[in-house]
Amino acid sequence: PQRRWKLQLRFHLLSPVSSHGRSLLLAPCLADTPAARVLERAVLESRVREVEEENRQIRLQLSQSQGTAAQPPDGNYGNQQWGASADTGPEDGDNTAEEKNNHTECPRSPTVQKCELIHVACVCAGHNASRDVVTLVKSVLFHRRNPLHFHFITDTVANRILSSLFQSWMVPSVQVSFYDADELKSEVSWIPNKHYSGIYGLMKLTLTKALPSDLSKVIVLDTDITFATDIAELWGIFRKFTDKQVIGLVENQSDWYLGNLWKNHKPWPALGRGFNTGVILLYLERLRRIGWEQMWRLTAERELMSMLSTSLADQDIFNAFIKQNPVLVHQLPCFWNVQLSDHTRSEQCYTEVSDLKVIHWNSPKKLRVKNKHVEFFRNLYLTFLEYDGNLLRRELFGCPSQASPETVQLQAALEELDEDDQCYDFRRERLTVHRVHLYFLQYEYTPTEDDTDVTLVAQLSMDRLQMLEAICKHWEGPISLALYMSDAEAQQFLRYAQASEVLKNRKNVGYHIVYKEGQFYPVNLVRNVALKNANTPYVFLTDVDFLPMYGLYDYLSRKSVVQLDMAHTKKALVVPAFETLRYRLSFPKSKAELLSMLDMGTLYTFRYHVWPKGHAPTNYAKWRTATTPYKVEWEPDFEPYVVVRRDCPEYDQRFVGFGWNKVSHVMELDAQEYDLMVLPNAFMIHMPHAPSFDISKFRSSSSYRNCLNTLKDEFHQDLSRKYGSAALKYLTAQRNI
Repeated sequence: PQRRWKLQLRFHLLSPVSSHGRSLLLAPCLADTPAARVLERAVLESRVREVEEENRQIRLQLSQSQGTAAQPPDGNYGNQQWGASADTGPEDGDNTAEEKNNHTECPRSPTVQKCELIHVACVCAGHNASRDVVTLVKSVLFHRRNPLHFHFITDTVANRILSSLFQSWMVPSVQVSFYDADELKSEVSWIPNKHYSGIYGLMKLTLTKALPSDLSKVIVLDTDITFATDIAELWGIFRKFTDKQVIGLVENQSDWYLGNLWKNHKPWPALGRGFNTGVILLYLERLRRIGWEQMWRLTAERELMSMLSTSLADQDIFNAFIKQNPVLVHQLPCFWNVQLSDHTRSEQCYTEVSDLKVIHWNSPKKLRVKNKHVEFFRNLYLTFLEYDGNLLRRELFGCPSQASPETVQLQAALEELDEDDQCYDFRRERLTVHRVHLYFLQYEYTPTEDDTDVTLVAQLSMDRLQMLEAICKHWEGPISLALYMSDAEAQQFLRYAQASEVLKNRKNVGYHIVYKEGQFYPVNLVRNVALKNANTPYVFLTDVDFLPMYGLYDYLSRKSVVQLDMAHTKKALVVPAFETLRYRLSFPKSKAELLSMLDMGTLYTFRYHVWPKGHAPTNYAKWRTATTPYKVEWEPDFEPYVVVRRDCPEYDQRFVGFGWNKVSHVMELDAQEYDLMVLPNAFMIHMPHAPSFDISKFRSSSSYRNCLNTLKDEFHQDLSRKYGSAALKYLTAQRNI
């Protein structure tokens, strides 16, 4: 039977004949006179409509013959008996290759204009959802050919993360607006909800109120959605709504609303299988006109009298509303929401890869869901998960967009650069805008009452990842880490952190991803990201390959900060640095034990054999016997690790890669008249590792070293302009070296 239906279908596509006995498909839109062209077009359109209807009936019969055993008692798959269009015509892309090849070549008006702005809304709360929404956005941006306006209903956490991300992403022809979910909670907090999404799973009900009153329509998406096609195709379906239709939805592909999943299973009322709300077309203008807010509230109040709570959050209320008002729903083809939860009919939504439009990971199991094609879907998802987001910063040809002030300023600065300058690459790197994803993992921090808390601040790349567990064991206080990684490396880090017993149990560590771009390691930019996102009054500025002594956090936050009156004076507390050449070290538990290891040659003062100037001013000889903090003077190339107030100067971002990145920072602390105070009972130890790529470039490239000297001179000049005569000593000291 299947072969016979396909032959019939093909016959219908090949055989439409005009009233003149001539094949219309063999005479594409050409005629001798304008009148003849108009007549032939009218005849053609009439015949095409007839053929489409016949083919629709054939497909319906074919689907019934293929899936009779799996159909409900009435023999129909889907909600078509309720009069809602399923958009199964050829223009929707659900035809076979044979059918497409046999369509007329006559041009058809596009359903979406070339530069038409498409609006997309999403509810996003928390750290995990913020990560998910980035993958969704990547998949949309990858396929899109239209300007986009994203509307995010967010909690405070997601707002901070996503606003920073989009600001640094700088994607052309993309607008982003945020709406405070806290202001909407009162609208839905009265509804008991058992779904794991909590109160945020009900927020889509409030969109007519939350979104701007002049916004007429919007595509609403869950965060666990992946697009496999241009979102403009979905937007174009709005034009197929009848005058009464206000909501576009795909049928639910599980048996949930049929009520037969288990004994005494009582779902909310729904039409047949019901509808899934992971992908919604909302005609906001019409919804407001019919009084949507009052209608859904009345529906919810009525059903809650017997149901007591929702099981699937907003989806239950949408379905109960639609059952009472079926004429208001426009049914979308199921490939616009292929639902990958266990025991669904999602496999009936596609026969080829090209059929897929939207994949919905709506099972709590997410990527571990059961589906015979799950490997294909998982690979598609992982493609966007690890896709380089920098590649999505592309202009839309033919759709001019108004550049943001930041973009205009950046472009002007780039135009001022001299490409013949031998240090052009260094200067260009300083202007590079890196994408930043703050709080990549769950983060929780409660400020202390005494305002003396200290955050350990550091930066790292993939090759230092192994240091994280050891640092967390040595420092129990809050940590702010900026990680310089590619999109793919960020996912490797995520898997590493989630598998680590040490890391997954630490919630007071803020991990901030700075995405790779350019040829240099922007070390000071990455440091600044970690510094600016510390949430305590004081910060310990260190490097990730150092282990602080056990108890250093308490020593600093409970004693040194108070003792040295850090709140009212400008001080930088120096933590003396040591190093070992051994990968396995019995870490000293006290100053006395460290001094013993120093005398035995197990430990050394840091870099004494290759760069003594970097830490010699710490005065290690005095430190051996010191019992109280002592002041030291700034000297050229001094680069200690210090504890300062969080409002200290940022690192100078002109210094990239290896060389002078910390030296310049300590110099500016001194220029701002910070006292450098060495702590007598604190220490840190550098653990051995392979040389970084940047130090190798510094050692092997004379042009690299020459440019570094040029940047040093320019930094000195800037210090002089900023701090006047007080900064002359740095220039004099540099010339005397």
